[in-house]
Amino acid sequence: MTSQTDGQTGSETGEETAERTVFLLAHTGRPAAIRSAELVVQGLLRSGLGVRVLAQEAADLPLPPEVELIPEASPEALDDCELLIVLGGDGTLLRGAEFARASGVPMLGVNLGRVGFLAEAERDDLDKVVDRVVTRAYEVEERMTLDVRVRSNGTVVHTDWALNEAAVQKVSPERMLEVVLEIDGRPVSGFGCDGIVCATPTGSTAYAFSAGGPVVWPEVEALLMVPISAHALFAKPLVTSPDSVLAVEVQPDTPHGVLWCDGRRTVELPEAARVEVRRGAVPVRLARLHHASFSDRLVAKFALPVSGWRGAPK
Repeated sequence: MTSQTDGQTGSETGEETAERTVFLLAHTGRPAAIRSAELVVQGLLRSGLGVRVLAQEAADLPLPPEVELIPEASPEALDDCELLIVLGGDGTLLRGAEFARASGVPMLGVNLGRVGFLAEAERDDLDKVVDRVVTRAYEVEERMTLDVRVRSNGTVVHTDWALNEAAVQKVSPERMLEVVLEIDGRPVSGFGCDGIVCATPTGSTAYAFSAGGPVVWPEVEALLMVPISAHALFAKPLVTSPDSVLAVEVQPDTPHGVLWCDGRRTVELPEAARVEVRRGAVPVRLARLHHASFSDRLVAKFALPVSGWRGAPK
C-alpha cells in the first residue's frame, strides 16, 4: 500500500519549517556513516528542519548544538517526528525498522553496506535525500510484517514480530531438528532439517533467499515457508495466502531449537515447542524516493547479468 505525500513544504502550507523534525539513526561504528550523518544533519538544519539523535550515538558524531539529543531508544523518541532516516547496512536498517513499527513514523534508509534491499538510497545520493525530505517529495509504502507466537503445552510463552523473517533453527550442529509443518490448521509435511524460515515478501530477498526460497515482489501479499537443508523428498519452499497461519512443531525427541526474528532477537525454544506465524497486525512504513521497478532494483542489488536484452518491440 502506497500513499503520496502532499508535496508541499511547510512554508507553502502556512507552517513554519522549523517545526518539522527528522530523527536520524546511524551505524556510528563506520567512518562512512559518521561522515554521511554529518552531511545529512547539515543539509537538514540549513533548510530549517529540526534534527533529533540518540545521545549514545551523538558522542561519536560531530553534531552542532542545534541537534536535539534523546537519552533513550524508545518509540516515544520519535514523537512529532515526520521521518526516520537510517544510515547503515542491513542490520542498522532492521534496527530502524523496530523504531518505525513501534512509532508509526516512516523510515527512509540510506545504504552504507553491501546489498541493502530495505534502503531507498545509496551513499552518493545524500544531497538528493536531503532535498526530497525538505520538499516532501517522497511516497510512503506499507510493508507486511509477521506476528510470532511460541507455545509450550498449549500456553503462549513468547511473542515477537518480524519484518523479514522468523526462523526456527537447530542449536546442536551434530543433530537435525525434527519438525512437522502446518498450514491453516492442517499438517503438510515432516522431516529433519537445519531449520525453517517463515518470511514476508520483503524478507524473500534476505535469509529465505539464501535458503533457496523464491523472490517475491513487494506488492504481492503472501507468506513464505522455506526449509533449510531438509532431508526429505518434499521440502520445497511454500507460498501461501497472506491470511494463512503457518506453524512449525518441533518434535519431542529432537534437541531444543531456537527462534530468530530478523536475525536480531532470539529466544531458546522449550521442548516440543510450537511456533505460529501469521500476518502482522502492524506494518512497517517505508519512505520511497524512486519509482523504479522492483525488477531494476533486483538487477542492481544482485548485479544480475542482463546484457543482450532487447525489450519488447516498439
